[in-house]
Amino acid sequence: MTAIAHRYEFVFLFDITNGNPNGDPDAGNLPRLDPETNRGLVTDVCLKRKIRNFVSLDKEDAPGYAIYMQEKAILNQQHEKAWEAVGLKQESKDAYKKLPKEEGKSREITEWMCSNFFDVRTFGAVMTTGVNAGQVRGPIQLAFATSIDPVVPLEISITRMAVTTEKEAEAQSGDNRTMGRKHIIPYGLYRAHGFISAKLAERTGFSNEDLDLFWRALINMFEHDRSAARGEMAARKLIVFEHESAMGNAPAHVLFDAVQVLPAKAEADSAPRHFSDYRVEINRDAIPSGVSMRELI
Repeated sequence: MTAIAHRYEFVFLFDITNGNPNGDPDAGNLPRLDPETNRGLVTDVCLKRKIRNFVSLDKEDAPGYAIYMQEKAILNQQHEKAWEAVGLKQESKDAYKKLPKEEGKSREITEWMCSNFFDVRTFGAVMTTGVNAGQVRGPIQLAFATSIDPVVPLEISITRMAVTTEKEAEAQSGDNRTMGRKHIIPYGLYRAHGFISAKLAERTGFSNEDLDLFWRALINMFEHDRSAARGEMAARKLIVFEHESAMGNAPAHVLFDAVQVLPAKAEADSAPRHFSDYRVEINRDAIPSGVSMRELI
């Protein structure tokens, strides 16, 4: 497959209703917040996880679409497969720690990882953890998503009408009730920016077919990520800027500034609770020549 030839940037809008889009384990799993503005945050790692999960479901480990960074994976075992695939099976684990001195073999190991793992050739990976398979800088990078308005996390008490052990039941004289907490945001619209480098795609082999799959993953990833904790999440807008050249025809920030998310009404009488409470305006006149824009949602 031929690597993509054009540079891209994109603006991705998604929202959540009565759920937790990305809990912070260092804060009791509260939704992540910017403490200065109270705007909600969703990490790039969180978004990449959902993309990986969608690709895994969609491709079902088809050749070339395995996922490197997956739940319960042992990464060094994946690296060993690359060594063995290029005919470099070692007698001891220590022998894997350094890439072979022959530059061609070193490149083969890293290229094998790129060609077999979708997320390596998409996002890149540091694969020098004990069994050395090189380091790859991926063509796609995502920034943190930030909510358009401040959000107010709520802590909801929940009840489970059961206990775990007989000892707990005896302590409650058979009442068998367990209390818990659930953290939610009533509503939040989030904006994320993404960057796709054609030059880095040349190094990993990221192709137009991979790009089409990536767009489908962004649009549909929440449909296959439902849980009680996440409430209702939905992809609302995906605005893609395509440059005519591989190096690009305009700075990314100029393109992002052309997209404004504003209140639907000049004076809102209540806090936003739906995507219809906003309007998305695109200043097409601000998009420089050499860059085309399309809305995939």
